Amino acid sequence: MADEKRDYYEVLGVDKSVNDDDLKKAYRKAAKKYHPDLHPGDAEAEKCFKEVNEAYEVLSDKEKRARYDQFGHAGVDPNFGAGGGGYGGGFGGNVDFGDLGDIFSSFFGGGFGGGRSNPNAPRRGENTAASLTISFEEAAKGCQKTVRSTHVETCSECGGSGAEKGSTPKSCPNCHGSGQVSASQRTPFGVIQTKQVCQQCKGTGRIIEKPCRECAGKGKKRVSFSKVIDIPAGIDDGQTITLRGGGDAGTNGGPAGDLYIHVSVRPHPLFEREGFDVFCEIPITFTQAALGAQITVPTIDGKVKFTIHEGTQPGDEFKLKGKGIKRLNYAGYGDQYVKVVVEVPRDLTKEQKEALEAFDHKCGEGNYKKRKSFFGKVKDLFGE
Repeated sequence: MADEKRDYYEVLGVDKSVNDDDLKKAYRKAAKKYHPDLHPGDAEAEKCFKEVNEAYEVLSDKEKRARYDQFGHAGVDPNFGAGGGGYGGGFGGNVDFGDLGDIFSSFFGGGFGGGRSNPNAPRRGENTAASLTISFEEAAKGCQKTVRSTHVETCSECGGSGAEKGSTPKSCPNCHGSGQVSASQRTPFGVIQTKQVCQQCKGTGRIIEKPCRECAGKGKKRVSFSKVIDIPAGIDDGQTITLRGGGDAGTNGGPAGDLYIHVSVRPHPLFEREGFDVFCEIPITFTQAALGAQITVPTIDGKVKFTIHEGTQPGDEFKLKGKGIKRLNYAGYGDQYVKVVVEVPRDLTKEQKEALEAFDHKCGEGNYKKRKSFFGKVKDLFGE
């Protein structure tokens, strides 16, 4: 009997009502967690990585997901639960499915009792994942970066056949190239003919007598590679770039999977980002706030001059239009918002303190509108 499989929703950490976007996010998170590049030589992590890809392959396909929701693993994996043994008694005669298998296949998407598709049919390769860290400025303006990862490639020595040069795989004599063999299973309805994976060729339908020394007869091998990619201006932390065909090679001429590149953006010492807008704080002196001044403001495009008005208050915010980040895949830019922080001087000399006291003495209540309003309300509430 096949090994007990975990529930696909459990594998990805989602519930059955999950939508396509959240399913994809859960897959990317799990694939990144168990990616072989992060756990070299860890067989358990590799097993979990394959389990995650298998779960996503089923749940991301509407038809497969519907069959899985109704029938569980038996609805999408024709090998699940296959095997001999069974019930005593029955009708006593050998029963061949014939057209009955076609009826069940309309529900299960495969022959009843574990039928398999053509083992030599083209199959798409697995998707893979990689990580990339860029600076705040690189995310804002776009750049080119080199991504380094690994994927499975078709063996160049044997061309993917798995056989040594000068030899070719032979059709399996046990299953005649079908990858399946018939087996009898006793049921309450009698002995039924079912299809099982051929153990001699492991379901491939081929026997390789002289395996390729380069790939050990697998037809594929895992290799490291690097590729320069374009990072679009405006990309944000946690977003993903898809490199089509950058994943594992397909089988039997099938297309390669995709490479998902997870982007992390390093924090900036001055700026913070919300969407395509940039935020920063700038300290000014009490005198600059009171009298107004021309100050220098940093932006992602360099320094700009800005005139703050007389009587600027702590926490006031002004906008530099179009000085934010380019909108990803759209025209235009966000804005930059600058918050004013009035810094109170410290460690004053005796002379400075006397000057401030004289200044404060000359200022009337009219110079402090908020203060006047606040204490007016206090008087109204509590009296003198």
